[in-house]
Amino acid sequence: MSLACSGLMFSSGNIKSTDEQENVESCGTLMKGTDTEMESKTLYPRKRQSNNPGVDVGASDYLNEPLASLTPSPLSPLARLYVYALHGCLCEVAFTATWNWYYTHDQKLPGYTSLWSLLIYSLAMFFMEGLSTWLQQRHFHLLLRLTVYILFIYLWEFSWGVLLRLFEACPWDYSHFKYNLLGLVTLEYAMPWAMAALLAEKHVIRYTLKIRVNT
Repeated sequence: MSLACSGLMFSSGNIKSTDEQENVESCGTLMKGTDTEMESKTLYPRKRQSNNPGVDVGASDYLNEPLASLTPSPLSPLARLYVYALHGCLCEVAFTATWNWYYTHDQKLPGYTSLWSLLIYSLAMFFMEGLSTWLQQRHFHLLLRLTVYILFIYLWEFSWGVLLRLFEACPWDYSHFKYNLLGLVTLEYAMPWAMAALLAEKHVIRYTLKIRVNT
């Protein structure tokens, strides 16, 4: 194409028509575009065209990395603590909102929790991982496992309540319940705790341990 355009531009005869002038200009523009494209390929040999306009497929080394080199691995303990903390606080807000609505019929459904709950729930479920695995490996019946979970939750809640009261920071008080112990635990919460333990074992802990991330 370059030779043809050059022959047209430097022909021996004079250009006598407007059409011939337009052809020469068109060839010159085409030559410039071709030279620019060749220069771009020389300077950026890894740059490829993408089906999505505006996306440079070769801009990231990650896109060129083979999938076989990515190793799936389970969530780290810190990541699992994060998941458990969010789950626990979300359940507490939902539970307190429902509980308050039952007694006050407040359509605003206000729920509440405490920043201490992030630490309390995350560590509780983290320890329940090992406890649940130990119980299920020995084929303990579900009712027996729930009983163990409830006892663990009561012991956990009472211990944290005693510790936080030393700093006047305990965010809960069950003194208005009939079957409470020092206002830190109460038997009226046995069924809600059993449901929470069942949800934790069957869904939250189970599927959190199945999560895999590429590293």
